[in-house]
Amino acid sequence: MNERKTRVVEAAHRLFIEKGIHATSIQEIIDHSGISKGTFYNYFSSKNELLIAIFKMTYAEFSKQQDELLIGQDPSDIEIFTKQIEVQLKTNHKRKLISLFEEVMVSNDADLKEYLQRIRLNNIRWIYQRLMDLFGEEKKAVLLDCAIMFIGMLRENLQFNRMTNKSNFSPIKVVRYSVKRLVDLVEGAADSNEQLLDPDVLEIWFPDCKKPMHGYKKKLHKSLSALRNILNERKETKPNKFVELLDFIEEEFMDSKSPRPFLIESALLSLNTNQDSIWQTELKQLEQLIGDYFKKKEEMTV
Repeated sequence: MNERKTRVVEAAHRLFIEKGIHATSIQEIIDHSGISKGTFYNYFSSKNELLIAIFKMTYAEFSKQQDELLIGQDPSDIEIFTKQIEVQLKTNHKRKLISLFEEVMVSNDADLKEYLQRIRLNNIRWIYQRLMDLFGEEKKAVLLDCAIMFIGMLRENLQFNRMTNKSNFSPIKVVRYSVKRLVDLVEGAADSNEQLLDPDVLEIWFPDCKKPMHGYKKKLHKSLSALRNILNERKETKPNKFVELLDFIEEEFMDSKSPRPFLIESALLSLNTNQDSIWQTELKQLEQLIGDYFKKKEEMTV
């Protein structure tokens, strides 16, 4: 996301928190962003699309931090999982996402409610996958149930502890307590050999996971991150231009159902003007991934 677009998202976020989503007009967002109405509509077709961008930016922020916590660490270390949950809570609190969630849920906007449901399902899937790292294949049958129960337990513990302790409220203490109870929950559920939901239901919730294209987005994100790291480590002559091009490619694949090959090809040509040898090595890998993506997509439509 380029700098100007990010500024619009952040201005809207502040206004939504201060005034509420429905009480904030698009004109107010434009005024606070310092852009023209035409520029705004080049970025966003509606307030809903802007709100979704706020959620996406926030989740990208804490997802990146969660991934960084795993670098060089053992995925089965429950302390890493605990810190990942803490990061999510801290980001949600900083961005005041709960108030935005609550306003959407009491509204009559079916599209936004459906999007928030997607967020909830993604969170359940992420926790389930992390529980697989922690407890292994032998407990797989109960881990989706446990992921759902953990989310409910953590949410209620946070709510009632906040209400009771007020100024002395410690979300970190609540997270660590809830994670300890999660361990007991998993062991008890595995011992009882009872199951409510088969983890295979995730294939119904996320049908795209069964398609040949699944997994490409994650690989592309990793490749794009490697190129961004090179820009961070080296002072390039046009770093902002290259960062914007990388962001554009990621947005095309992450946010669009049909990435536009001719625009991506143009972006890659511009990225190739950086002749740094390490950059070129990483860029070739990105080009290969993108080429494979469109080749697979073409095969699927035959």
